Amino acid sequence: MQTLNTLPLLSAFGTSLLLVVAAVLPIANPPAMAPTFISLTEGADPRMRAAIAARVGRSSTLMLLAALLIGSHVLDFFGLSLPVVRVAGGLTVAAYGWRMLSTSAPIAPAHSHLANRFTAEAGRASAFYPLTFPITCGPGSLAAAITVGTSLHSAELATGLANFAGGMTGCVLIGLAVYFTYRFAHRLLAPLGEAGIIVFLRMSAFILLCLGVQIMWTGASALLGDVLQGALKGA
Repeated sequence: MQTLNTLPLLSAFGTSLLLVVAAVLPIANPPAMAPTFISLTEGADPRMRAAIAARVGRSSTLMLLAALLIGSHVLDFFGLSLPVVRVAGGLTVAAYGWRMLSTSAPIAPAHSHLANRFTAEAGRASAFYPLTFPITCGPGSLAAAITVGTSLHSAELATGLANFAGGMTGCVLIGLAVYFTYRFAHRLLAPLGEAGIIVFLRMSAFILLCLGVQIMWTGASALLGDVLQGALKGA
C-alpha cells in the first residue's frame, strides 16, 4: 500500500525533472557555447579552465534554482512582467552577440607568453559575466525557469514538494551538463582544428545575436498584444 502511495510522488518528481531539462537545456545549449568558452578563456591552462568551468556550472545552477523557486515572486515585488524581462534580456544578449561577431578573429594563440596572460583574477571576473550570464544562463533560460516554476505549485503539499524537488534536480543536472561540456570543450572541438573553431565561434556569435533578437521579439510581441487588446476593449 505504501508503494502505491509513493507512485504519484515519483511521477510528479520525474515529470518536473524532465520538464525543467526539456524547457531550459535547449535554450542554454552548452555545446553551442563551447567555442565561446574557449575563446573567452584563451591563454588559461587546463587546470584554470577546469576551475572556471566548475564555477560557471555552479553559478548557472544557482541562478536557475533562484529563478525556479523565487523568480516569479521577485518579478511581482518589482512590478515586472516576463515580457519586459525578455525585452531587456534580449537586448543584452543581442548586444553581446554583436560585439563577439564584430570582433576581429584571434590569431594563432601559440605564443609562449600567452599562457601567463590569463590570471586567476581574470578567470574569477569572467566566470560570472559574461560566461555565466548572459552566455550560458541568459534571460531566455531564466524566463523558461521562472515559467516552469510557476507551474510546479500544487494544492497538495506532498505533490508540490515532489514537483519542486524534481525541478531542482533538473537544474542541478543542467549545471552538470554545463560543467562537463565546458570542462572538455577543447577536446570536443579539437577535431575541428584552429580554423574550424574560429568558424564555429563566428556561428555561435551569430546564433547568440539571433537568440537575443528572438527573445526580445517574443517579449515585444506580448507587450504589443496587451496594448492592442487594451485598445480594442477601450474602443
